[in-house]
Formats: sequence, structure tokens, C-alpha cells
Amino acid sequence: MILAAGRGERMGTLTHNRPKPLLEVGAESLIERHLRRLSESGTTHVVINLSYRGEQIRTQLGDGARWNLSINYSEEGEPPLETGGGIIRVLPRLGREPFLLINADVLTDFDFSALRLGDASGVLVLAPNPAFRTHGDFGLDERSMVTQAPPSYTFTGVSMLDPALFEPFEPGRQPLKPILDAAIARRALRGELHEGLWLDVGTQERLYEARRLLGGPAVRQPVAKAPRGTGTGEAPA
Repeated sequence: MILAAGRGERMGTLTHNRPKPLLEVGAESLIERHLRRLSESGTTHVVINLSYRGEQIRTQLGDGARWNLSINYSEEGEPPLETGGGIIRVLPRLGREPFLLINADVLTDFDFSALRLGDASGVLVLAPNPAFRTHGDFGLDERSMVTQAPPSYTFTGVSMLDPALFEPFEPGRQPLKPILDAAIARRALRGELHEGLWLDVGTQERLYEARRLLGGPAVRQPVAKAPRGTGTGEAPA
């Protein structure tokens, strides 16, 4: 599942007329890069949740045939269901096997095919805290189990989760973090540390950095301020 329902308000004018997942990095958009790499990793079916200007995403991606994928869309309307609610809504389409979960607005070279649950109920891909974050999301113990204790790492927005994690939770608008916190309390989540390419493309500055990293346009545009009091609309956890 790719999470693509957020408004991307911190992108300012860049997302006034199009959704953030369709912003280009290099020769393709953020979400198209995920689809290509998922196909290369052996994935065949993808569910994408939609809300803000979701029709543009559906029109541009189509049925996924150009990547040898089958894409199914979940239209959430406004406001979106947040991460947890969006996942719960599509659980019947995801089946009973563990599924990959990816934020549309991250740039990474993580090998999606490398994730395995083992005896855990989920695996979170974590990264060292980037310069723009002073505090991380989760810790790792000596057995690579995810904890709430420091030293903390940043959740990359990439994970593999067992659908059973969501069974105790009712449908409706809700974040993912309380669901993960409940699993961490049961010591059910394993963490995998990724020290390669990863960037949360949540602001204009980071979009320009993503383009630089991929050899995209070198000319920077002026940074347009987002309306006061707004966020990304799609928190990673």
C-alpha cells in the first residue's frame, strides 16, 4: 500500500494545483519512482489511498500496466482518514499476508524485497535522525526490537505489517502511531536500520534536495510559504 492522501500543504504553491505524490524528482514523480522500484522488487499488486486531488493521481498512474503492476485505488474523500484509518479501510483488499506500507512522499534506495517479518508482527525501517529532526520516533534494543526508549531513530515511512495488527481497531479516521505503539508494548515490532538514501520530501527545500540527489533541475525556485498552522496531512506514524 502507498499512502498518497495527504494535502502537502508545506509545499506551498507547488501543491495548490496538484498532489504532492506527483511532484517530480529526477525523471519521474515521487510515487512513480516507488511504483517502478516496487515492480523491480517483485511486487505485483498495489493499493493507493487518495483524497486531495486524487483524480490526478488516478489519471496519471492508470491501472499500473506500464510498471507490470495492478493498481487498486481507495477514495477516502475529504478529510482523509489519516494513516491508520486509511489502512483499515482497505484491509479486505490487502489479504491476510503481511504487506508493504510506503509513504508516497519519501525518497529512498531501500530494497523493498529485503523485508521479512520473521517471528515479528511488523518491521519498521528506521534511519538515523536527519539534520531537520532533533528527536526521533523509536528506539532499537539489542535484539533489534522497536522500543520507545532512546537512542531514537526516525521512522522512514517504509514498513511491512501483519494485517492482524489492525484487528482490534475500529474503522474510521485515526493515525497509525497508536496502533504501532500498542504493538511495541507487546514487543511485536522489529526494526531495520537503513543508513542509505532516505529523505522525507515534506517541504520545498527537501524537494530541491531530492532533485539534487537524483540529478534533477539545478535551478531553485523561490520558497512559497504555506498557510500558517498547516501540516503535511500524512504523518509517517
